[in-house]
Amino acid sequence: MNAAAAQVGVSRPHESAALHVSGEAIYTDDIAEATGTLHAALGLSPVAHGKLLGIDLDLLRAQPGVVAVLTAADIPGANNCGPLLHDDPILAADVLSYLGQPVFAVIASSRDLARRAAALAKHAIRFEALPAVLTAKAAHERGQYVLPPMHLNRGEAQVALATAPHRLSGEWSVGGQEQFYLEGQISYALPQEQQAMLVHCSTQHPSEMQLLVAHALGYAAHQVQVQCRRMGGGFGGKESQSALFACVAAVAATKLRRPVKLRLDRDDDFMITGRRHGFDYRWDVGFDEDGMLLGAEVDLISNCGHSADLSAPVMARALCHFDNAYFLPHVALHGFCARTNTQSNTAFRGFGGPQGALAVEMILDSIARRLGLDPLLVRQRNFYADEGGRNITPYGQQVEDNILAPLSDRLVETSDYHARRAAIASFNASSPVLKKGLALTPLKFGISFNVVHLNQAGALVHVYTDGSVLVNHGGTEMGQGLNTKVAQVVAHELGIPLSSVRCSATDTQKVANTSATAASTGSDLNGKAAQDAARKIKQRLSVLAAQIFGCAQDEVLFEAAQVSAGKQSLGFTELVHKAYMQRVQLWSDGFYTTPGLHWDRAKLQGKPFYYYAFGAAVAEVLVDTLTGESRVTRADVLHDVGQSLNPALDIGQVEGAFVQGMGWLTTEELKWHPQSGALLTHAPSTYKIPTANDSPPDFRVSLFDQPNAADSIHRSKAVGEPPLLLPFSVLLAIKDAIASTGPAGCDPLLRAPATAEAVLSALQAVGAVGTVGTA
Repeated sequence: MNAAAAQVGVSRPHESAALHVSGEAIYTDDIAEATGTLHAALGLSPVAHGKLLGIDLDLLRAQPGVVAVLTAADIPGANNCGPLLHDDPILAADVLSYLGQPVFAVIASSRDLARRAAALAKHAIRFEALPAVLTAKAAHERGQYVLPPMHLNRGEAQVALATAPHRLSGEWSVGGQEQFYLEGQISYALPQEQQAMLVHCSTQHPSEMQLLVAHALGYAAHQVQVQCRRMGGGFGGKESQSALFACVAAVAATKLRRPVKLRLDRDDDFMITGRRHGFDYRWDVGFDEDGMLLGAEVDLISNCGHSADLSAPVMARALCHFDNAYFLPHVALHGFCARTNTQSNTAFRGFGGPQGALAVEMILDSIARRLGLDPLLVRQRNFYADEGGRNITPYGQQVEDNILAPLSDRLVETSDYHARRAAIASFNASSPVLKKGLALTPLKFGISFNVVHLNQAGALVHVYTDGSVLVNHGGTEMGQGLNTKVAQVVAHELGIPLSSVRCSATDTQKVANTSATAASTGSDLNGKAAQDAARKIKQRLSVLAAQIFGCAQDEVLFEAAQVSAGKQSLGFTELVHKAYMQRVQLWSDGFYTTPGLHWDRAKLQGKPFYYYAFGAAVAEVLVDTLTGESRVTRADVLHDVGQSLNPALDIGQVEGAFVQGMGWLTTEELKWHPQSGALLTHAPSTYKIPTANDSPPDFRVSLFDQPNAADSIHRSKAVGEPPLLLPFSVLLAIKDAIASTGPAGCDPLLRAPATAEAVLSALQAVGAVGTVGTA
């Protein structure tokens, strides 16, 4: 196709950008409410762990505007909504598992009245308090898990450790992270005829919501329809955890035969829903004088909360990403999914990958400081390489299309890394209070769901007689631009302008049995499915065009809204009209499954990923040693998205992921009361996400220009999750600045998030003790 007529590989505005800024974009709460709509609010457990003795329903029913109060006994089907083990009750029945757990639902004439009544939970709920376990370490010591431990082994780790010239052990931890989507959890359920239910739900997984709502109602799946036009952000928090709210709204709507809306406010959203898993680590590693890793034994302990949710695949991905960009000849990795009396943690952008990869980055940084080497040099020496058999992961997959070395070499050059490293050393030597730090970190991130059957997608493409095109696919739009990219793919395939293609709301009655929009697979899966549907229509049209032109079918070209063969041509719309008159089918379904995947869950071996995305970032920070305040002054990013479908959208995703990951590692600190189990950081006043002012003032983002070697959609690569690993460079640059205040070889113990308090603690330890710890 003529490059000027191409619809992919070019920057196009987000399909809803103008609607977002004008306020015309319709979110679930903007849907016009049907006559008789009622509103629901949830009464929450006032204790972290206890036995539920009873609920004063008379007190609640007597409140103004209250129409009904629902408990677990009112759920006609099954009272659970866990995505895998179904161990997460919709409403607590016998046991209270965390402070903030939904115990009852108030249905009232207005949202305000429902919330006022639900707020009486602390008076209405009778309970017997039980001992609570609030930290992953405490649960691990008790052997208290939501799932059996997982183990990933290669080689002889203990032998390698015993014979290594150098050995390093340590403990470390990283906190969780709130998704903080702008649009909170919300569902709107409307009863339909013949015992059917329509649910508008802000969710990344409409098919799962359909099945779980049916499960709660005792319905068949075909009685439940779930729609989602767009979300105001998701980041994983609306993959599984939107289910509870969809189920409550649907149960209430079924019981009362009236529409019911359930929209959480920010406080309740924090108190009820889970977030990124915090991890604790214990490691023992062996290495040589050059910093080459020879062996490692590592415990990874995740705080899963009170139920399993998606903790199993999160831990599996963490174990499979511990290696990050590095060849590890002998490893023994042990994953423990700790059960605590807190919110059940869930998917978050990266899905365990960041927690796994961050550990090896901290280890390599400590090794470099122990040896007195530049951490970048140690990283480069440990890179995966094609020679010497150093290209097989601990889980048995070959690292193909390895561009780690050329990508990082280019970033070293374009960021002027070595000159800046020398300049920073000079600055720190003459600056007693302000200290600078610099770090470069790479990434390798596997793309595919690590549950093989989820790697499938479907789509519908309709061509109307006026030449316009409607696309429906199983992915969900949460601001990332998925609909824009899918529309570009279809427009490119049919040779028509993007303005002729429109994507409609995700709907379980149009494309069935879809996977979640997660694992960075949205464009890969749904783009391929939509391309398949468009190609079927194009093939039918090209048969007709060949008959009209009197040529072979393979001579027919679709380009710039024209269909041509040699010097003959006619408009796309004209051909479509002729096809309709000839009774040619002008719509088609499409389907795609990712090829070549296989995975042994028990052994954690196989090929779980279709391909890898790569990237690297250099961060420069400034630290005030008197206050602990830190700032990122410059960030240089080079990220691999293959042959980009839409460079503008991809750069935006990289920038957003960098800032979001930076927030996780620097300012977003979750705190629970050590006795009561109450989440103390449950509002913007106490939980600090990055603002525009926190973005690097000098922020240089470039895309690595090399097509994907795998047959992905137009040779592009996923961009949602991988760049969240880029701001590891920020945390390690802060550590680098702190290290400059101590003696040579000092290895500061900096916890994450590196808040001002954490930085001060690390600075004080370095100043008081010198070389501190080994973590």
